[in-house]
Amino acid sequence: MKIFKEIPTQKPITPLLDSVNLPSDIRSFSLVELQNLANEIREFLLYSVGQSGGHLGGGLGVIELTIILHYIFNTPFDNLVWDVGHQAYPHKILTGRKNKMQTIRKKGGLAPFPSRKESEFDAFGVGHSSTSISAMLGMAIASKESNPEKKHIAVIGDGAMTAGMAFEALSHTGHLKPNVLIILNDNDMSISENIGGLSNYFSRIWASKTYKGIKKSGSSFLKPLPQAYHLARKVETQMKAMVAPGTIFEELGLNYIGPIDGHNLKELKDVISNLREFEGPQFLHVITKKGAGLDPAEADRIGFHAIGKIQSIKNKKSKQQKYQDVFGDWIVDMANSDKNLIGITPAMREGSGLVKFSEKFPDRYYDVAIAEQHAVTFAAGIATENKKPVVAIYSTFLQRAYDQLIHDVAVQDLDVTFALDRSGLVGEDGPTHSGNYDIAFLRCIPNMVICTPSDENETRKLLSTAYFYNGPATVRYPRGTGPNKTIEKELNTFEIGKANVVTDYGSKIVILNFGALLEEACSVAKDLQITLIDMRFVKPLDEELLKKYLTKADVFVSIEDGSIMGGAGSAVQEFCSRENIEIKSVLFGIPDTFIEHASRKEMLEEAGLTSKKIKSKIEDLL
Repeated sequence: MKIFKEIPTQKPITPLLDSVNLPSDIRSFSLVELQNLANEIREFLLYSVGQSGGHLGGGLGVIELTIILHYIFNTPFDNLVWDVGHQAYPHKILTGRKNKMQTIRKKGGLAPFPSRKESEFDAFGVGHSSTSISAMLGMAIASKESNPEKKHIAVIGDGAMTAGMAFEALSHTGHLKPNVLIILNDNDMSISENIGGLSNYFSRIWASKTYKGIKKSGSSFLKPLPQAYHLARKVETQMKAMVAPGTIFEELGLNYIGPIDGHNLKELKDVISNLREFEGPQFLHVITKKGAGLDPAEADRIGFHAIGKIQSIKNKKSKQQKYQDVFGDWIVDMANSDKNLIGITPAMREGSGLVKFSEKFPDRYYDVAIAEQHAVTFAAGIATENKKPVVAIYSTFLQRAYDQLIHDVAVQDLDVTFALDRSGLVGEDGPTHSGNYDIAFLRCIPNMVICTPSDENETRKLLSTAYFYNGPATVRYPRGTGPNKTIEKELNTFEIGKANVVTDYGSKIVILNFGALLEEACSVAKDLQITLIDMRFVKPLDEELLKKYLTKADVFVSIEDGSIMGGAGSAVQEFCSRENIEIKSVLFGIPDTFIEHASRKEMLEEAGLTSKKIKSKIEDLL
């Protein structure tokens, strides 16, 4: 493997890669040529991501594995399913998209994750974790009659394997026993030389056709002798358990092989070629290095998980706080004030701003891995013992724990605070990561308080408000930075359900703002001289204030960075209907469509959530 000290800024010379347009082009390559191809892909990947920004570490770690999978299997006829998709950039490069790599995550460019709309080589669209085995199993079952020769492969990371869904799928796979290959890409395990050597030796034996033949014929011979068969099976299991951590997968009905070196092309080729011909579900454990081939990325796997453009990295960082940092400072301050506070996150410590808290309060910090359902019910259990759990979670990931949110938290009216990061349109990660639906799915839940801060200072104050509320409460805030408001250091609160009148022109049109688009709303209100209210809460609404202003107005305009259907504006419409307030309404928010990846600014433009578009539509009413 060629090792790089830094991300190249000049387009590399890649003659072998230039000759590859589709996976079929590499299937005649020698092992030496495959190794040269791996080096060229690594350099090309570094350069292209350096130019565009995007996910880097995961892709660097699976270059060799990706090459071998496309070398051995007849993709796209054979189904190759990637979990999450952070590691799929080399896959995109090999499947006809290398010349578009610098457009990745940009409006109109390549998707940040595998997408069925983008390529026939993307067997399944992903973005959230732990779906690959379920999807692959479905494909295998659906095609077993019509295309029995079709192969099905799932590649899942060690992080994604922590989710319950992955184990549910493994159990079902072991029960149905289709001819599939599951590859565990383990980039977080170090194997000592002795154990590693033995393990690799036995893995080669267990993945050999000779061993499978002996096992099959031996089974036929011993089955009439139950005691002997049982003893032989027991000895085999115990031998495997001594040299490999695969017993649990064997018990689920899978043939476990590994661990093997995920950067050794020959070993990958030999083992996977044999497994391709085996009957039944095969489970291959592959050890890789996240960020492999780039020294800084190997040393800082978290920092190089995803990067911005290389020029952006070199530029001086902005001193302006992101919303996640506002939350991070708040939870440290609140924990200093209240010893009962406990912080919980499903594998999003860095992204949610919990690094400082985890370092200062390690005994009050819990990262439950990619297990959103567990995170919520775990918090509910904590709340029953008079502690104060705060769950820091991305809006899009809370969707995965909806049942737990209702039945384990809300039904019992437990005191759990949810800090919902990445609410609304998130930008380059696209529709799988946008937090468009939280208001809609939260506001129908009894006992739930929903806070929508409009800036950094409101975010801090509403976090305190939600925390001191005795019951389930949510604070939703967007990705990135806000309007750079001065933040009060005190742990001040707002009165639950009370809005703020920003401008009062006594107009017949009233703007109701919910959340982070207040600056756009202020611009419109000022230009058109109309009343603007920063609502701060979706649930409960400030009904007293709404009655005061809406009974005198002809139209209310709601603005929210969330789904129009079932959103905050809809909540106001429902209120007006209940109170027999006859008033027209214009709802601005995210329309009934998935907005594809682009910058947050471009996504807001597409959704019509700019001051120019809002102003134009209101002017038509005047």
